[in-house]
Amino acid sequence: MSEGHQPDQDVFRAVLPEDVDGQPFAAFPPSVRLAILVGHPSEPGPYVIRVKLPFDGKLMPHRHPEDRVYTIMSGVFYIGLGDEFDADALVAHPPGSVVVLPGATPHFHWARSGEYISQVTAIGPLGLEYLDHRDDPRHG
Repeated sequence: MSEGHQPDQDVFRAVLPEDVDGQPFAAFPPSVRLAILVGHPSEPGPYVIRVKLPFDGKLMPHRHPEDRVYTIMSGVFYIGLGDEFDADALVAHPPGSVVVLPGATPHFHWARSGEYISQVTAIGPLGLEYLDHRDDPRHG
């Protein structure tokens, strides 16, 4: 008896760096890119995405309902915990770091020292709620 596969995981395949195509994402500032590597983040089930923040890009305080595991692919990933952006609360994580972020944890990011790329692994659906609605690009 064979077991069913997760969405987008029923055939062997590889995602090469040159195949990663970051796109704008409505919940991010216009300069930030999101690439879907595995799965369907808007649906229930596992997914893998990459997020690229350009130098000096910020994601203001927000939270995700899902637990997340970040793997830092390149650059330095600065993340702080809390309801308000606080540069002094940021912690730097170099490439190769793995950061575990429990769901519903208020946090913020800043590409303080240059562009970074983080890979996020989670169980969808993906959610993103800014703590201050004025920070949410979806609300113009």
